Amino acid sequence: MNENEHHDTPHVGLEDRPTPGANRRGFLRNSLASSLGFVSAGMVGGLGMVANRAEAMGVIQIPPLVRRTQQALTQRVQRAIANLTATVPAQARNQDEALPGFYASYSKGLPHTALGEVEPAAFQAFLKALQSGKNEDYNLVPMGGTAKQISPQASTAYQMEGQHSANLRLNPPPAFNSEQRGAEMAEVYWMSLLRDVPFSQYGTDAVAAQAIADLRRFTGFAQVNAQTLFRGITAGEKLGPYVSQFLWQTIPYGMTSITQKYQAGTAGREFMTSPAECLSIQRGIAPSQTLTLDGNPHYMRNGRDLAEYVHKDFSYQAFLNAALILLGYGGSAIDDNNPAKGYTNRAGFVTFGGPDVLSSVAQAAVLGLKAAWYQKWQEHRTLRPEVFALRVHNTKTNAKTYPVEPKLLNSPVLNEVFTRHGSYCLPMAFAEGSPTHPSFPAGHAAIAGACTTVLKAFFKESFVVPNAVVASDDGTTLNPLTGSTLTVGGELDKLAANIAIGRNIAGVHYWSDGIDGLLLGEKVALAYLADLRTTYTETFAGFSLTKFDGTTVTI
Repeated sequence: MNENEHHDTPHVGLEDRPTPGANRRGFLRNSLASSLGFVSAGMVGGLGMVANRAEAMGVIQIPPLVRRTQQALTQRVQRAIANLTATVPAQARNQDEALPGFYASYSKGLPHTALGEVEPAAFQAFLKALQSGKNEDYNLVPMGGTAKQISPQASTAYQMEGQHSANLRLNPPPAFNSEQRGAEMAEVYWMSLLRDVPFSQYGTDAVAAQAIADLRRFTGFAQVNAQTLFRGITAGEKLGPYVSQFLWQTIPYGMTSITQKYQAGTAGREFMTSPAECLSIQRGIAPSQTLTLDGNPHYMRNGRDLAEYVHKDFSYQAFLNAALILLGYGGSAIDDNNPAKGYTNRAGFVTFGGPDVLSSVAQAAVLGLKAAWYQKWQEHRTLRPEVFALRVHNTKTNAKTYPVEPKLLNSPVLNEVFTRHGSYCLPMAFAEGSPTHPSFPAGHAAIAGACTTVLKAFFKESFVVPNAVVASDDGTTLNPLTGSTLTVGGELDKLAANIAIGRNIAGVHYWSDGIDGLLLGEKVALAYLADLRTTYTETFAGFSLTKFDGTTVTI
């Protein structure tokens, strides 16, 4: 297969897309919704009306259980129709997969050439499996080593709550040759060089100053400064220390408590800095090195700490912990819309209490992952930063030229990386590099966006975090924080950013993976909360919260 043959390969996605002047999906969706509406009205509503009239005439008496079952069915059908008929534009893509040889697409774990480009036949088999969804096609996808693809069939999984994953939309990731992608790669390179610098020293560290000056050359990072370096997009996370209080404060855990001291990787130890190791791992071969923890549990204070936290955490760990901390603050931290706050003779528990909060956080997490997996596998298949860096290395060493943004190729960060490691490969915090699934959007970020949104719905965002602290630069102590008033809403947004951006600091994601992942998770949670809202029988004004863009919404 020559390089140009790939231009004739259509982008594989789960669903057909509308052509200009025609909206086939919209027509099918509305037709199906009308049919479901007819069935709902005719079978559920219609039969219910007949039964109600018969009961009023004394002909029959509807048992309470039957009536409740009828109401439950009606409710489920109505929510399903509401989700189905939501306006959904076509998902835009960046067209990287149309580039010759698939060099700009995710392919980790498949057979690769000596330059680190995927074998075309292997990628075609991979696309065929994603398109068909058949087990037999997945079984035929060749492997380049022993690393398995992580849950690609989850990209077509269904869920019984919230919006269907395929009906949620994101902006497309930056194109391979765009300035934005170049800026994001420059940021990830700088992050790797600053992993061992305490967050509190970004205003005085010489390398951090170089990073700020360099990133300002890129349009998307023109306003970065020492206080906003490697931070996200919300107002709250720009206040106070870099690390959220929910990653520092003690976690009440049943009859015990958990002090948030963690081990991290050994300072200065980076991985995948040679092209040979990078290529081997891209093929799915086990790493030749092993990450060794420092053996010294401490409070989180730098990028390496945060990177290792998001390396070993379970899916919604940080947000379960945050929920437990928030519940420990007592009733004053509960959102004022919670009807249980006004009760004089009863309390919230199964609904509007701890179990409701904790189960919702867990449910939001898995829904966020499903939405991210649809986008990853069915829509974008974005290559990871470690592979982009291999393209940079080959371009800089004249092994092969790729259309990399010139501002990145001329960035001082590449010279600094080469001086330290002898190549232009991205120094990774993990020996194995990224996981074997596409980069955009980040699964951690989707979980973070979904879980944070749920927590903001249940708790009072304006509540001032009690006993705020800041870690010492060596991570041995927590000291009282002075000069800043931190709120629950701001620290939850900061927690979401910490989890999302922590993966960038590790080298496994880009800026857009994290930010758009957060926004996707938020959409997931809002749809979930809309369904959850209808299950309550209490008089309830609705969930009110502040979105990541600063606007408020009531569900």
